[in-house]
Amino acid sequence: MRITYIKQGKTLKTDVSNADLEVTLKSDNHRRTISVLAKTDVTLVSLTESINFHVNFKDRYFLNGYQSWTDSHEYSLFKRLRNIKKSPHIISRLFAMRAYGDSYFYKYSIRKSHGYDFFYSKGKYESFIINLIPQTAYLLIELIKDNRNIHLTSDVNGIKLSQGQSKVVLDYYFFDSYREGIEQFNICYPKKNIEKLFGYTSWYNYYQNINEEIILRDLNALDSRFNLFQIDDGYETFVGDWLDVDPAKFPNGLKPIVDNIHNRGFKAGLWLAPFVAEEKSKLFKEHNDWIKRDSKGKLVKSGGNWSGHYALDLDKQEVRDYIEKCLTHYMNMGFDFFKLDFLYAVGLIPTVGKSRSQTQREAYQFLRNVLKDKLILGCGANIANSIDIFDYLRVGPDVSLEFDDVAYMRLFHRERISTKVTIQNTIYRSLFNQRLFANDPDVFLLRDGNIKLNPDQRKALTKINALFGSLLMTSDDIECYHESQKLTLCDALKIFKDAELVNFESNGKTIKVIYRLDKENHEFLYDTRKGVLVYDR
Repeated sequence: MRITYIKQGKTLKTDVSNADLEVTLKSDNHRRTISVLAKTDVTLVSLTESINFHVNFKDRYFLNGYQSWTDSHEYSLFKRLRNIKKSPHIISRLFAMRAYGDSYFYKYSIRKSHGYDFFYSKGKYESFIINLIPQTAYLLIELIKDNRNIHLTSDVNGIKLSQGQSKVVLDYYFFDSYREGIEQFNICYPKKNIEKLFGYTSWYNYYQNINEEIILRDLNALDSRFNLFQIDDGYETFVGDWLDVDPAKFPNGLKPIVDNIHNRGFKAGLWLAPFVAEEKSKLFKEHNDWIKRDSKGKLVKSGGNWSGHYALDLDKQEVRDYIEKCLTHYMNMGFDFFKLDFLYAVGLIPTVGKSRSQTQREAYQFLRNVLKDKLILGCGANIANSIDIFDYLRVGPDVSLEFDDVAYMRLFHRERISTKVTIQNTIYRSLFNQRLFANDPDVFLLRDGNIKLNPDQRKALTKINALFGSLLMTSDDIECYHESQKLTLCDALKIFKDAELVNFESNGKTIKVIYRLDKENHEFLYDTRKGVLVYDR
């Protein structure tokens, strides 16, 4: 164990109580808790320790990624995680690729792989790790490849403790049995009963090219099986100017559409990215002082979408007031469901005196306080900070219209758009579903037009989303479905409503899935490289 902290500008380290910190350790067979009492004013940096670990080359290791979109699979020991530094520097810098994931603050290395807060291994040697204080500090779990051990770091960096103040700085479970670990995980996070929703979103067909005619046409195409209709990006003039609905696209505003959605018996959903503003927005131009700045005074760019977007500074009350005003406006308009996107941006520069985790947790809690009992789907959000705040959480990157997106996109960050990646995230993050939150696997797409996924890939995507998710969404105009597509959708809805996942096992190339439906076990084998079902019975 090693605690690193700062006192009077000097970085110090200790593994025992000293003149600055009183360190208390509690440990039983599976749980380890470390707390510190400050004897003087200090700022914490990190707490690290290692776990001796046996490895086998055929074992599989689940590494939970930093945020919603980060690839999160079962990996082999020597699988290398995608490092943004391998991308062309000029492209990476232009599109602020580092901002999407943890490479903004974490140094990647070929000698280690890593994940956050939840970890397991399967095979000859089993293990299971659960972080018990994710709202205080992320638990960075590094699998060191050369000396074959697990290195744990509690990311308490930035937490200020005044003299006499105490803090739990590390608290986790470790099991050398996957079964015992999953049993404890289920005790820590009892089963929830969040409503499953079958819905439509405008994004994955039209993207920003929506208007009143398109929205109403697709709304009228839905039947009574649906219970959610979501208007996605494209209604606003610019990202950040949420109260400025584009008058050319929506001359009558959004209120008549909300009323129409409700008249059809559906929940009305709306997309926003409350923590960012794009460069072309009025907000960015007129309130440049609302943008977060780094230690050098530079504006914090949070990504390259749209005209490039920047993180808002939630430490400023006027920024919080503006976000609350926008959300309240649409809540009062009658929207029932809010998809809140790009939420990682608030954690790029933590609030002074707080950890990155505390900064994001408080920001997410702010959104919940504003929206009260409205349904919230978090997206682009840190996983652990979303627990018991968001009803639903995206668990993978965006679905792409071809299986692994265009070739150059594969040079991008770990959060890049990819149907190949998001299907695997949907499967491997299924242990979170209806326990941390209800999982959103993103959309299924069965249509023939405006898509490069082949028919077998579309069927596999639909079936896996239906079995592993609590939101089943599409962007298709279902009136255009032919008979076999209609049958595929009917089968998927039956699975979505009535099937129970029994188990899945992976060898890296294929994933065997067993589920129970109508009192019988069913099985399919998913090919992760081709995106199709090898068999389905």
